[in-house]
Amino acid sequence: MTTAAYPVTGLTCEHCARAVTEELSALDGVDTVEVELVANGTSTVRVLSQAPLTDSAVAAALDEAGDYQLVPRD
Repeated sequence: MTTAAYPVTGLTCEHCARAVTEELSALDGVDTVEVELVANGTSTVRVLSQAPLTDSAVAAALDEAGDYQLVPRD
């Protein structure tokens, strides 16, 4: 099991958080998704999964959920 935190922009409300949670939860190996919502700011999305997820897989799921963007990490 691995936990990763992803900075995400574009979330404005609980509806957005639910959409992101639903799409990320559908990825293979994902057990739990938690969204620390910062409306109109950078939210933190924590994902507990069987194996690390690629940033491209997370970005694709965010795009599918709506107009949400993964903030590049250093």
